[in-house]
Amino acid sequence: MSGFAVAVTGLGLTTPAGIGVEENWNRVAEGSPMAATDPELTGLQVDFSCRVPGFDPAASLGEHNAWRLDRHQQFALVAAREAVRDAGLSEADWDGTRVGVVLGSGAGGTSTMEAQQTKLLDSGAAKVSALTLPMGLLNMAAGQLAIEFGARGPNLTICTACASGTSAIGVARDLIRSGAADIVIAGATEAAVTPLFVAAFSRMRALSRKSSDPRAASRPFDAARDGFVIAEGAAVLILESERHALARGARVRGRVIGYGASADGHHVTAPDPEGNGAEQALRGALTDAGLTAREVQHVNAHGTSTPLNDVVESATIRRVLGEHVAVSSTKGVTGHALGAGGAIEAAYGILSLQHGCIPPTANLENPDPQIELDLVSKTARPCALEIVLSNSFGFGGQNAVLALAAS
Repeated sequence: MSGFAVAVTGLGLTTPAGIGVEENWNRVAEGSPMAATDPELTGLQVDFSCRVPGFDPAASLGEHNAWRLDRHQQFALVAAREAVRDAGLSEADWDGTRVGVVLGSGAGGTSTMEAQQTKLLDSGAAKVSALTLPMGLLNMAAGQLAIEFGARGPNLTICTACASGTSAIGVARDLIRSGAADIVIAGATEAAVTPLFVAAFSRMRALSRKSSDPRAASRPFDAARDGFVIAEGAAVLILESERHALARGARVRGRVIGYGASADGHHVTAPDPEGNGAEQALRGALTDAGLTAREVQHVNAHGTSTPLNDVVESATIRRVLGEHVAVSSTKGVTGHALGAGGAIEAAYGILSLQHGCIPPTANLENPDPQIELDLVSKTARPCALEIVLSNSFGFGGQNAVLALAAS
């Protein structure tokens, strides 16, 4: 390995697998699916989702933040507070001009924008909230984190559809590599489980229709998969230059050692059927990290549970990495959190390295015979992990891959 590494010193997770790192890891390692019937989707063709269980914004953030922040901002703030605590940091410990924020999101404050559009049409302009834009704009979750933590370095919002979280962590790593920051609060957040988004994805036939058994609906790589289950949530990682982390005696959970990104240039929603863009991103991450294919032990796949994506991704993994690598998709548990998915899965990758354990792919009962990989199913697989890749691919042919290493 010869890539430029940054230390991951803190994690925060607010996902369908739970609120907090420990609860998330336990549920993902158990392979316990979280999809359930969603009362807010009653009457739609698809009426189930993966929500963050038991999320109470007032209890988590106080009444003031509960009413003035959109749900995706609330998720980000809860996860970021946990990550900063986990890193053993506080605003008093750092020079804010050397602290950046890079947050990904595919949709931003969609629930706020939908609700305020309804108010405009039903009740007129005078009833539209003055907080509509601060709650709805895509960049404002990152802005809120900068305000919360006094982070006055580079502040960026990344939108690469379902690759947004992975892209954000890669860009954050590059900010540290460039010398623009010592610490970056990085990750992604999404709260797009709304009637409009679900209806739109349903019209595209992207969502699973297994309403009779939602828990079994997200089944990456399974022969019976029929679409993804929409989810929400956030993950935040604290990235630091290794020099900075060592100087303050920080615990290092893992390292980001490589990042690859590409565009298919093929279609607005469908992946390149040959996987050329995904291959470019995978090879880019390996090259950036100074890795050979044989050194990669595990891939946390994009693995959405859609018929086309899983076949194309698996063929690409096999072509680039060979047959030895163990592959799983944690979306069997969490569903697909769109722009936040990559950050959530990068956090799980770091936890896999720490725990020496590859999470199973929930609901993988009968692997698709087209998918010729070492798929981890049913139970977690103990493994002395040193290198993990985390894949994310999004609409517009957006591809991003992270290479993660043990501390």
